[in-house]
Amino acid sequence: MDRELQITARELEGSDALIAKIRERADKLEKLYDHIVSCHVVVESPERRHHKGKLYNCRIHVHVPGEEIIISREPNEDPYISVRDAFDAAKRQIQEHVDKRRGR
Repeated sequence: MDRELQITARELEGSDALIAKIRERADKLEKLYDHIVSCHVVVESPERRHHKGKLYNCRIHVHVPGEEIIISREPNEDPYISVRDAFDAAKRQIQEHVDKRRGR
């Protein structure tokens, strides 16, 4: 295993289940491309006033040989959806990186 996983959860209550979900999604990324050097996931609820209630951001920084892939999705009211959307985008970008390295 090449990767180092760091998870930062800010302003989240009861985040153990969310952290388990993040680990699960990171493991799936590693199965897609096993040369991931590191992965840093930040889930936070910024201190801003919103009309819809509390929003959650998810940012992912994935380091692969020769490139850093940064994913940031639009905030969502559900932190699980924010994480899902960010990891789906990460999966697409890593697949593009793999295809580019293979010359496709």
